[in-house]
Amino acid sequence: MMFSHADGNPVLELDDAQSWQLLEATKHGRLVVSVAGEPDIFPVNYLASGRKLYLRTAPGNKLAQLTINSTVLLEADGILEDEAWSVVVRGTARVLSNSAELAEVEGLGLKTWVPTLKDFYVEIAPRSVSGRHFEFGEQPEREI
Repeated sequence: MMFSHADGNPVLELDDAQSWQLLEATKHGRLVVSVAGEPDIFPVNYLASGRKLYLRTAPGNKLAQLTINSTVLLEADGILEDEAWSVVVRGTARVLSNSAELAEVEGLGLKTWVPTLKDFYVEIAPRSVSGRHFEFGEQPEREI
C-alpha cells in the first residue's frame, strides 16, 4: 500500500508533500482549460520540477485556450490493483518565451509522447494542490 489509512477510512486526504510526491512520480494527466465558459480537456504528459509543472505543446486549441485564459487545472491519477489516487492542481499557465527559462526547462528532459513537433513549453504555477488516496474494497452493509 502506498499510504497508510490510520483511521480505517478508505479515503485519505493527502497533504502537499504526499501530493507532490505523486505528481513528481507521474508523467501523464489531463489539462482542463476554459474559454467563454466552455471547458475543454486534453491528455498531456508533463514533468514536475520545483513545485511547478511543465508541458510541451504545438499550435492548436490547447495553446490558444490557455493563452486566452491562463487559469487551468491539471489532474493526475493512478490506479493499481487495490488502491488508487488522484491529485488536482489549480494554477496559472504561461507559455515560456525567455531564453534563460527555455534553456532551463529544456535541461529537464521533458519528452513528448508522440513524434510530433511541440515547440512551445508551458509552465503551470500552482495556486492550490489537493490529493486523495483510495483503498479499494466492497461496499459495507448498511446498518438498519
